[in-house]
Amino acid sequence: MSSIVVIGSVNLDLVATVKKLPAPGETVTDAELNRFPGGKGANQALAAKRLGAEVQLLACVGDDSAADEALALLREGGVDLSEVRVEADISTGTALIAVDPSGENHIVVAPGANKKLATDLLRIPDAEAMICQLEVPTDTVARAGAEFGGFFCVNLAPAQHVDVSVLQRADLIIVNETEAAWYGESLDACSGMIATTFGAAGAVLTRNGEDLARVKPPRVDAIDTTAAGDTFTAALALALVEGQQPESALRFACAAGAAATRTLGAQPSLPTRQEVLRLMEDAAI
Repeated sequence: MSSIVVIGSVNLDLVATVKKLPAPGETVTDAELNRFPGGKGANQALAAKRLGAEVQLLACVGDDSAADEALALLREGGVDLSEVRVEADISTGTALIAVDPSGENHIVVAPGANKKLATDLLRIPDAEAMICQLEVPTDTVARAGAEFGGFFCVNLAPAQHVDVSVLQRADLIIVNETEAAWYGESLDACSGMIATTFGAAGAVLTRNGEDLARVKPPRVDAIDTTAAGDTFTAALALALVEGQQPESALRFACAAGAAATRTLGAQPSLPTRQEVLRLMEDAAI
């Protein structure tokens, strides 16, 4: 079983299901409100665990009731939380999410304790792979990559400036098409693999400008796309660490991301490996 350490955010997601997403300045009513554990770091950690890895999460939460709620499914799912720190006098990260019937969403994040995940708090464990995102301080991500000796995956989301050392160190960078456009030519600093996702249109995996694989996901009836990218990230990193070839790994990741759209909420939607393989078999991909 592959071992993965995830460094990233923990949030409590407040999800309003609406008939249509509001335009700027518009108010919509008759929403249905739900509360779910979330945060890109937590989502990716639990996704990797459900897909078959041994996973440890390094993160910060507030000293509040929201922390217990935000960590509940991680704890239940068997993710190692021994390096999750509790910070006083600050709230647990919170995401405000509006989702329409097609699964499209608007997300606003109040990072709270995630901003406190400082480099001097990190104790990097031994693992085959590390997954980071950018909902925690970017200097923390840079230090983690510099100190870690295994496979280093960075999901460059949300898009923001990162030190070039992160791009140079990464064995795998994952971006969606909007993030890829935002980073532009700066991604050329990466000599590892770059996966770019295009939603229902699929994904492409490249290295040094050359295509390694292009894959379309299986068709599903999407309900909520909130954690699709996080599931894709965990699945692709895990598949590559397991030794799968690029096309096989990308196919698995696209199917995992699609499977994660079929249930409302970030972590409740995360599929098991068996569910992903069943979807791939049913779709004959």
